[in-house]
Amino acid sequence: MTTNPVLASLDPRGVATLTLNRPEVGNAYNGALIEGLLAAMAELAGQPELRVILITGSGRHFQAGADLKWIRQVREASAEENARVSRATAEAVDRLNRLPVPTVALVQGGCFGGGTGLIAACDVVIAADNAVFSISEVRWGLTPAIIIPQLSDAISARQLRRYALTGERFDAAEARRIGLVHQVVMPDTLAAAGEAMIAHLLENGPQAIAETKAWILESAWGGFDPATLDALSTSHAAKRRSAEAGEGLASFAEKRPARWTRR
Repeated sequence: MTTNPVLASLDPRGVATLTLNRPEVGNAYNGALIEGLLAAMAELAGQPELRVILITGSGRHFQAGADLKWIRQVREASAEENARVSRATAEAVDRLNRLPVPTVALVQGGCFGGGTGLIAACDVVIAADNAVFSISEVRWGLTPAIIIPQLSDAISARQLRRYALTGERFDAAEARRIGLVHQVVMPDTLAAAGEAMIAHLLENGPQAIAETKAWILESAWGGFDPATLDALSTSHAAKRRSAEAGEGLASFAEKRPARWTRR
């Protein structure tokens, strides 16, 4: 398989497939994967035949959140570099959220941290019953600031107040109950369920879909203005450089409890 962190293809129906392709680390995102997502979405936006985008993850897991080894490297870089990384990550999720075509995510295995933000930004999410979820940033002294708007739309502020504060893991049935996913299927029927959903979407007027989606965003948390995107990105970058984040990331690297954990 190619080493590109994001694989993109477009079939004759106008259905594009974006595959997160870092299976050796559970498709954890780093700078290359974020830039790959942004580039793929920009290229697809220029295709007039585009009708639907399908998002998948290669290997056992859909998306295991941030690559924490990479996050530690970013943390030690300049404030400007930290701001650039947070801005690019926020823009990738925001652009996905606002695409004028319907987006469908197929989730298997782990979907953690930023992965939950990615699927919250999609229009339809189908999960295998072996999927496991966690909004895990607080475990490492970080915040999920840049994905909170999309998660608020998906699961409501009430559910977010539990799962973003506890960082606990939950299964596909709970993800469906709180609204993070729409449908749960057996792992061997995940691709077929995605195809069935795409068939439904292709029956509908593309302009009607685009306008309907735009109006939904008008009343959504994720329909924020540029100033809010700036504030989310700035907060996200600042927290990564904090002492608390330094301790959390060190605890991950050293495979030990963080110092704030009661023994």
